[in-house]
Amino acid sequence: MALVDSHSHVDVDAFDADRADVLRRARAAGVHAQIVPGIMADTWPALREVCSVEASLHAAYGLHPTFLDHHAPGHIDLLRDWIARESPCAVGECGLDRYIDDPRFELQQRYFLAQCEIAKEAGLPLIVHARRAFEDVILALRRIGGLRGVVHSFAGSMEQAEQLFGLGFCIGIGGPVTYERARRIRHVVRHMPLEFLLLETDSPDQPNATRRGQRNEPAHLTEVLDCIATLRGESREAIARVTTANAERLFGIRVSA
Repeated sequence: MALVDSHSHVDVDAFDADRADVLRRARAAGVHAQIVPGIMADTWPALREVCSVEASLHAAYGLHPTFLDHHAPGHIDLLRDWIARESPCAVGECGLDRYIDDPRFELQQRYFLAQCEIAKEAGLPLIVHARRAFEDVILALRRIGGLRGVVHSFAGSMEQAEQLFGLGFCIGIGGPVTYERARRIRHVVRHMPLEFLLLETDSPDQPNATRRGQRNEPAHLTEVLDCIATLRGESREAIARVTTANAERLFGIRVSA
């Protein structure tokens, strides 16, 4: 099987000491491609460098909504330049977050809408962060129109998922689905069309239920796969095959075992 980790921050300093070993373990586990989203302009050069030396890593560039203090208005034009020059697989990580204690939600919205426009202009998918802001994100995507992408670490309702599918968006499912108490996510995973599903780890965050409190890494994607296969009553091979094809189609990549 060839798996795609559709959301991995393997570029961050949590992996500086053993990144080569992490990538080796990922390949050994069958994770043959990773989408690596950017979060702020200051980190884009290092992300580019990490991805340039490993063919399985595919860079995206964006401005994450929870790092507003690190963003500046000029970063939107800078992002547009990076997208044109670097030809990444996606724009992101971008989005909206009502969980954080920050009154500047309108500023989040301005950055998000601007990145939606950049993705539309470039014909690239969006990697969207949505935390307690699914309705806001859906409204923004409808407002811009003509977009496609993935809402990563999806934790919304079936109705919200269906609205996203109708807008051309996949949902990314990772470690949270392995927790028995995650009833809403598990319900969505059981009943959603498989053509809109992507697997992810969000490494180094969101570890699986068997690894609480530990650093997450892409090799652990197989546990997410196994959980989803069990929930749906389907083979892990079938889930792997379709989700990898979904990632190839969305991000314009080719994955080989």
